[in-house]
Amino acid sequence: MDEEKTKGQRLEEELLRNPGTLIEKDPSLKEKASAFCEGYKKFLSCKTEREAVSFAVSLLGEHGYTEFARGKVYRPGDKFYMVNRGKNILMCTKGKKPLADGMRVSVAHADSPRLDFKPHPLFEDSGMAYFKTHYYGGIKKYQWTTVPLSIRGVVIRKDGTSVEIKIGEEEDEPSFCITDLLIHLAQDQMSKTASKVIDGEQLNILIGSWPYDDEKVKSKIKLAVMSLINAKYGIAEDDFESAELCAVPAFKARDMGFDRSMIAGYGQDDSSCAYAELMAEIDTKDPEYTTLTIFADKEETGSDGVTGMRSYFFRDFVEDLAQSEGIEVRHVLRNSVCLSADVGSAFDPAFGEVYDTKNCAYINCGPIISKYDGSRGKYSTNDASAEMMGYVLGIFRESGVSWQMGELGKIDIGGGGTIASEISVHNIDTVDIGVPVLSMHAPVEVISKADLYMLYKAVYAVYNSRKPKTF
Repeated sequence: MDEEKTKGQRLEEELLRNPGTLIEKDPSLKEKASAFCEGYKKFLSCKTEREAVSFAVSLLGEHGYTEFARGKVYRPGDKFYMVNRGKNILMCTKGKKPLADGMRVSVAHADSPRLDFKPHPLFEDSGMAYFKTHYYGGIKKYQWTTVPLSIRGVVIRKDGTSVEIKIGEEEDEPSFCITDLLIHLAQDQMSKTASKVIDGEQLNILIGSWPYDDEKVKSKIKLAVMSLINAKYGIAEDDFESAELCAVPAFKARDMGFDRSMIAGYGQDDSSCAYAELMAEIDTKDPEYTTLTIFADKEETGSDGVTGMRSYFFRDFVEDLAQSEGIEVRHVLRNSVCLSADVGSAFDPAFGEVYDTKNCAYINCGPIISKYDGSRGKYSTNDASAEMMGYVLGIFRESGVSWQMGELGKIDIGGGGTIASEISVHNIDTVDIGVPVLSMHAPVEVISKADLYMLYKAVYAVYNSRKPKTF
């Protein structure tokens, strides 16, 4: 028989936090999280925002969603979606409450750091052909050398037709890479700081080396490669000017660790959060409040452009819904709440000096809630109010959702931002929540299966809560 607890022990349980891993709290999560992540690994094969949107459209069709019809009055339980320019998707389940009572929103971004092609990418030098790139988002450039790459994207040809390019992933397809300097000649290179080891203009992708068989041709290697591309895709060199092409790591997502507790793969910032909110949206059947789930674009470069969250596509969509019920969009937005679903940094003991260990996130301890982000003096941040924090955490407690609070790192080390500030500008109370990630923005990132599954449960809990917003 256990000894009776002391007054101090009882008080400790009542007043102090008792952090622990998800599996320690509930061993059954191993099986549930592993099963959930089988679908997620398939989703990780989508390595651009266009591919993620296409995946979502196909899955939504299987679950009874229809394309949004402007002016239509939707009934409770109706499921519909709208695609914006092939790069955004907005997904809804109509709630029982009128839109005037607000929506329950979650937003994740479907773009990830990568190497975009320059408008005139193809050149040859010293008997080899290359594609020139312009890196997209925040990367450590040296990490992208000697990594197998695949090429993805779309080209609009001169006749107005489009062709999708996706090559370098399958076993029977060629691969591509960026070369690096051999260690034997790298004395000067190795003395440079990490930001200077590889220059942006050196991120050229090696794509061929055999010449075209014609002595009168000047650019034999370049022509040989372009003729192969033309034969397969029907494009000429000037068609690159009307193209969106990029190079991404060719790795497939895989279980990581002897216990298979983690997933290693490219683009988990922010595919992990996108998948969690997508499945929460699909599994929500009869919500009290209308749900709105968004895949955003351009987060890694500032959320600008017609498909970034600074665009009016989001507000215009909500306005169309509001007008169908004869109400003002501003009233819908004021009464809504939003989860900005973006990843955070997981504590890495190999680099422990950059973290505040009392206020950082740990792998396998649940999704991270970040009351604020930004850098140093909270610049460029969305800082969720106490009322918003109380509202969301109350839902999580009622629903048995575990979470952890976390900052990106020590105050003066650096910082980062999310979509939250682009949502809250519409007068929507917003808070950040996401999966802890190791090696964020690297060609291969690592997350915990349990953390991803718990994020799904968190979004699902907010979508299915009957708790009104009173602040």
